[in-house]
Amino acid sequence: MGSMTTETAATATEKDNCNNNHNHNNNNSNKSPSDTMPDRPADFETAIKACGFGRFNILLLVAALPAVMATVLETAVVSYILPSAECDLSLDLLDKGILNAITYCGMITSAIGWGYLADNKGRRNLLIIGFFLDVICVICGALSQSRTQLMIAKFCGGFVMCGPFAVLMTYLSEFHGNNFRSRIMMIIGVMFSMAAIMLPVLAIVVLPLNWNFDIFNMNFVAWKMYLAICGIPSLLSCILFCFFPESPRFLITQGRNSEALEAFKTMYALNTGKSKDTYPIKKLIKEIKQKEDSSDKISVATIEANMKDICKEEKQEADNNSVKDDTLMDKQPNTFKVLCSKQYVGLCFRVCLMQFFILLGQNTMRLWLPQMFASLNEYEQISNESTSMCTILEYSVNKTELVKNPNDECIVIITPSSYTNNIIVACIGFVTYLVAGSLINALGNKRIQVIGLMAAGSCGIALYWSSSSLTTLIITSMYSALGSMSATSSIGTSVNLFPTSLRTMIVSLTMMIGRMGSILGNVLFPIFMSFGCIPPFVMVGVVMYLGCLLAAFLPSTNKVELK
Repeated sequence: MGSMTTETAATATEKDNCNNNHNHNNNNSNKSPSDTMPDRPADFETAIKACGFGRFNILLLVAALPAVMATVLETAVVSYILPSAECDLSLDLLDKGILNAITYCGMITSAIGWGYLADNKGRRNLLIIGFFLDVICVICGALSQSRTQLMIAKFCGGFVMCGPFAVLMTYLSEFHGNNFRSRIMMIIGVMFSMAAIMLPVLAIVVLPLNWNFDIFNMNFVAWKMYLAICGIPSLLSCILFCFFPESPRFLITQGRNSEALEAFKTMYALNTGKSKDTYPIKKLIKEIKQKEDSSDKISVATIEANMKDICKEEKQEADNNSVKDDTLMDKQPNTFKVLCSKQYVGLCFRVCLMQFFILLGQNTMRLWLPQMFASLNEYEQISNESTSMCTILEYSVNKTELVKNPNDECIVIITPSSYTNNIIVACIGFVTYLVAGSLINALGNKRIQVIGLMAAGSCGIALYWSSSSLTTLIITSMYSALGSMSATSSIGTSVNLFPTSLRTMIVSLTMMIGRMGSILGNVLFPIFMSFGCIPPFVMVGVVMYLGCLLAAFLPSTNKVELK
């Protein structure tokens, strides 16, 4: 959940910055769009405001729910099947770490390609194709008969899910005016949290079942059915988005104003119950001329790029009271050169390194918790001895030796209680996300981030002294919740430290580096487990301390003027 809320927060932060730049241009907001001259070309904000908020927006959010769930399931579902699949696929600890990390490898590999497709083919088409391809990858994963086949399927799943994951936020935001965008992003954040809770709930229902049958010489057991069921949200998303129009914002930036106007009319008709012909806007501004004159292609390769374009246009209108100023983009320096300048390169390095450490710890713990809780429950079934974390790790390492030895019988004990603790951890994370959202304005991003990382690091190391299942549950819940909160705050801090022209690239870079940290952490954790009890907990604790140290020496965002 941590990485998902992080990217959601990145979207919401940039939108708030955009709204701040737009406030002084909102003096006539009390006037209805129908009061303006009908023949005067309208910009995007005017056109979307005329559509109102109603049934179309609610239906869009309903369609977004399975889409959000699909993105969470793709990145986290493997962590729940590992305890059940270790005997069937002869998985050792390193195999489990690679399976946890390989989805992120696919996402990093395809980021640029999906960005190009989003620029040229549109948001809606990408969402439909991406979720359809994900269904195929999920089915291939459910049909896997070896760990290599499952690894390939999950890599391909991450490869194709990177596109819908990045574009979903953009698509949703482009159907709402600036007065609704922040609320919509908050709703999406809640959806991500709900999806994180749904995973262990579904695991409790399906994974303990004693299914075992063959079809065409392929064996199917409960964990494979669990994988297949987790593909249903992707299938629903693929079907539902077919009934929605292309993003009007994308259509305008591509010069397809007639199609954009038709999309606005559809929204207007559904929201108001009136005829499309009564829509008050008759013409839209031809932004394609501005783009051609500047010879600088508008990029939507990351979640935030479209919002940066909106902010630039609104700033032009406010400063010049005209939509015909074609010189703004000509005056913008090359973004990459500015980011590599002496003024920003050091700050950029610190921000990316901080995100690397935070997500290394957060996503390592998040994806290994189902395995640790399942091992804890299994050990309690066969022994009355102390269930300290060191005992559980030693048991997991010893069991790996049994899995690899063909002469020893491998037995998996999966009960509903194997995943009960995961539901508690997810619920605590959900509550923490809501609390942090209400406190962030009072305390500020940096303060919440430093406190959260310091506490999370202490919890990570404290796991070494955990002597019972209850203390393990409390400490891991605190670590996951505080790590998720800190990861969310780190994006807000990072974005506010840079001017508008650089924020899109910063979000892209920090999330890319953060995913690399997730990959490294999930591979190193099982290696450290084989060394002993102390190294894995020192790793998840120290990386949070390092992130805290970097956060403490960043400039305070409360004193930085947004540019």
